Amino acid sequence: MFEQVDYRNLQFNPFTTIGEDACLITVGETKSWNTMTASWGAMGFLWGKPVCIVFIRDSRYTYQFIESAQGFTVSFFPAEWRRALDFCGTHSGRDIDKAAKTGLVPVALDGLDESERMTFEQANMVFSCTKAARLPFESSQFVIPSIEEHYPNRDYHRMYVGFIDQVLVQES
Repeated sequence: MFEQVDYRNLQFNPFTTIGEDACLITVGETKSWNTMTASWGAMGFLWGKPVCIVFIRDSRYTYQFIESAQGFTVSFFPAEWRRALDFCGTHSGRDIDKAAKTGLVPVALDGLDESERMTFEQANMVFSCTKAARLPFESSQFVIPSIEEHYPNRDYHRMYVGFIDQVLVQES
């Protein structure tokens, strides 16, 4: 199903792939997991390793999972799965089985820390990450005041930095 590739060989534009196409952040194990759609994120190199940075509000169901998990996945999909990603971004896993409603098929991956990480059979690229740091956003940290407009309810994100352990793509 998936084969591992070296991140150095990716032909990947994070600006369009994250910001325009969106992705699913998934946390948990086979017995209990949640996924959420994201169109905010970052990738780069930090603390000597490749990283993926995700942003999750405390109010999201995924928050309780990522707080206790050792890792997470960031999964990207072909365009025909956009409606499923839209659904996952507008419905809470507290109330509904997102996989059952969208047709996405959950798949467990082995994390380097011997924990499971979840993604989906339909993903065409998956970043499996070990949680390295979490940092809260606070309004006092915003240098540009207009950023506050993204938080009318003052429900600020937390930033999670994950070391990228594996990059997986669909087998050819």
